[in-house]
Amino acid sequence: MPPELTTERLRLRLRDGRDAEWNRELIAETPSRELLPLDQERDRLDAQRHAAEEVGFGLYTIEVADTGEAVGYCGLVIGRATAAQPELAYELLRRHVGSGYATEAAAAVADAAFESGIPVLWATVERWNAPSFRVLDKLGFTPSRVTGEGPKVLVWLYRKAPRGRHRARG
Repeated sequence: MPPELTTERLRLRLRDGRDAEWNRELIAETPSRELLPLDQERDRLDAQRHAAEEVGFGLYTIEVADTGEAVGYCGLVIGRATAAQPELAYELLRRHVGSGYATEAAAAVADAAFESGIPVLWATVERWNAPSFRVLDKLGFTPSRVTGEGPKVLVWLYRKAPRGRHRARG
């Protein structure tokens, strides 16, 4: 996949150490997540960028095109899926939820994934996360199965490449 994508309102670029400060803010919005010191977060994001270059896909920083402000991330991860059929992942800073940025960024990433030859994308969403279900519904994802129990129940969704949009990878 390309290192940069653009939409009408957004610029997406592969994440790296430059994104450590705003990414720490994003992580801090969820108290149960571990917040690394700034230098370690930079190193982690630089390593993530290197891995993306090796695998051929990764996470993009979502920036507002007009201002350059980082609002979150979106991209593909192996996560709970596979390299052949990766997982779509996205997260926005809370102050930007409801702006349509997640849908716009995820649509751009999905289109680029299918253009690059990925035949199927997966997404996993915790059952309580209605905003993510709305994003994935708009993008044409279909529920597949439910896993887990107790407080961590995941719904698995997938989307196949549109006919004529998938080409063999390699």
